[in-house]
Amino acid sequence: MAGQPGAVLGPREVFARMKQQWLANSFDAIDSLLADDAVVESPFALPGQPQRIVGREEFMAFARAERPLLPVRFEECRETAVHETADPEVIVVEYELTGTVTTTGHRASAPFIGVLRVRDGKIAAWREYQDKAAIARALAQPVARG
Repeated sequence: MAGQPGAVLGPREVFARMKQQWLANSFDAIDSLLADDAVVESPFALPGQPQRIVGREEFMAFARAERPLLPVRFEECRETAVHETADPEVIVVEYELTGTVTTTGHRASAPFIGVLRVRDGKIAAWREYQDKAAIARALAQPVARG
């Protein structure tokens, strides 16, 4: 059972840990959740960005290089739905991330859908569908003056 000491985490528990790390703004900590051969996909990646990254080391190198380009402090992750699948290793998660853009002080939210495959307690595959327009609007929004 996943909640007992020594138990292997399932996809719901791994997603809960992913959320904890996002909200702690601890992006290097995701390293401990990824399988060596993890596949991370972003089907709607912007031009010049990879749609598919294979391997924990390759993903971590990409994430470390990209993190400074996303000046956001995440403050809330609200699950709107978690869908079980016929495969016990896989869940589909609908969620919304809320954060503050550190360069402007603007607070914004964006919706996401993630397909998470967990094998032996580690992320084997993560496919994330992002609302790129909402993210772009949030990053471009200046501080409102009153």
